[in-house]
Amino acid sequence: MKTIKGLVIVFIASLVLVTGCSDEFSAKEPQGAFGEGDVASMNGVEGILLGSYNMLQGGGLTGQTWRNEIQNWVFNLPSDDALKGTDAGDQPEQSFIEQYDFQSFNLHIRDKWRGLFLGVATTNDAINTLALVEDAPAERSAQIIAEARFLRGIFHFEARKMWERPPYVDETNFDKADLSSSQVPNDREIWPLIEADFEAAAAVLPETQSEVGRPTSWAAKAFLAKAKVYQGFNEDGSANIAKLQEAKPILEDIINNGGFSLVENFEDNFLVGSRNNSESIFEVQYAISQANADVSNRGMGLAHPYTDPWGCCGFYQVSQNLVNAYKTEGGLPLLDSFNDSNVSADVDATVTPVYDGPLDPRLDHTVGRPGILFKNFKIAQTDFSRDLNYAGPFVSKKHVAEQEFFAQGGWQNLSANNYRIMRLGMIILWLAEVEVELGDLERARELVNLIRARASNPAGFVPRAIQGEERNDFEVIADEPAANYEISQYNEAWTDAATARKAVRFETRLEFAMEGHRFFDLTRWGIAAETLTAYIQSESQSRVYLAGKTFVEGKHEYFPIPLEAIDRSSVDGVPTLTQDPAY
Repeated sequence: MKTIKGLVIVFIASLVLVTGCSDEFSAKEPQGAFGEGDVASMNGVEGILLGSYNMLQGGGLTGQTWRNEIQNWVFNLPSDDALKGTDAGDQPEQSFIEQYDFQSFNLHIRDKWRGLFLGVATTNDAINTLALVEDAPAERSAQIIAEARFLRGIFHFEARKMWERPPYVDETNFDKADLSSSQVPNDREIWPLIEADFEAAAAVLPETQSEVGRPTSWAAKAFLAKAKVYQGFNEDGSANIAKLQEAKPILEDIINNGGFSLVENFEDNFLVGSRNNSESIFEVQYAISQANADVSNRGMGLAHPYTDPWGCCGFYQVSQNLVNAYKTEGGLPLLDSFNDSNVSADVDATVTPVYDGPLDPRLDHTVGRPGILFKNFKIAQTDFSRDLNYAGPFVSKKHVAEQEFFAQGGWQNLSANNYRIMRLGMIILWLAEVEVELGDLERARELVNLIRARASNPAGFVPRAIQGEERNDFEVIADEPAANYEISQYNEAWTDAATARKAVRFETRLEFAMEGHRFFDLTRWGIAAETLTAYIQSESQSRVYLAGKTFVEGKHEYFPIPLEAIDRSSVDGVPTLTQDPAY
């Protein structure tokens, strides 16, 4: 079966300067680009569309690709899950983001904008160029437009998560021959337009694809449901019942009729060897070989342990708060008291963790912590951190490729570990959210228990390993888990909506931690200020640089529109973009 990343990646003839993009996009013609006479053909259109897929995985920008990484690790740093990591002096702009000092001139924020709207430009160019092709096959043309609209929906969705009022640019206000055509004002709510893209894509795309990596109608429906769920709560945290009611039948349709199933082991969602599995609805595809690593998950390269065999760079570490969230009592999470005491990182003389309290087994698939085997490379120790005093001992783990797929080309940190941007587990927990707000607490409990039942499969537990004489030597102890894993289902009826809501949201955190969603979840639920204020107070006891930092309600839920974008949006000297009033 062919994959998108197995095809030759081609780019558009002239990358267009859209709102917020820099001059480099109009000044350079990319390598392998089509000439003007070649683009208005089916091959040319297919090449432009493939360029859109490249933008989806965070490529297409010169240099520091982590700023535009679809996994959003840089923009998850303000959450209670993640720390910048590394040391204090490395990438200070990330430190500003982590510490709620969001500035319109921050280059990371700027490049996220540039990357997303360049992605939008490529989708619009594909649609407009297709219209110029004579005798274009009707069926494939419809599919191209549907794929382009699906991708355009994702780019705008990502923008709407980042900024409260971004612009929406479609093919009708896009002309690559007129750089000012896409300089449209950000004077309207774009959620309806995002929904329209996914609805149109769902109506045309097939239920299955012969090329892995192209979206299906189920993927479009899933993103449509996600858009509605993201509108499901108002700024004050109250439920938007109308939007949740719209989301419910779509979510149920995917669960009942989509043909997807949860994989047996939680970890299979984070391994190169189990990509595009039964749980996957849509994955951002990566590839790597000895000859070419251009379409690897390069944007995650910095977020690897500092020790060998990676050797760089120690970014995207894990908060004590998140580690504590995996404590259990009677197999259930401590919804209110999880952060009252810390899961220690200490180990004894045999490098066995000292902490022996009950833990959710998903912890050690999410976090590299001292004394626990790290994806069969070695037992994690404090040398995984670049500066232990600065960012602590816990490192992110899910995105790291397992040893069997390590170092297949170039920089060791590059891999083909796909990003599962949409999987069945998300659909299940979004439906649980909906059911809580619509009053069916027992159905919500059943859905959460589906997720917890999978997590409790002992075949998926990280095994215990004993340190050998050399640093990289270890012995795995068969049938013995690495820690005191204790997880059970909610067996008592849910009768209180507030408790059920808390349980569903807590489960969402445990299941998807360090996958780039947490900060945006807190914002959409309307609880970012209260959650992160409490987090700063507790986490600053160990991460002293957070002391005195403040999350400002009504401001820090979103990022400022980049100053460069506003400056470059001018038409006749007047900017078409307006800054978020909070900034």
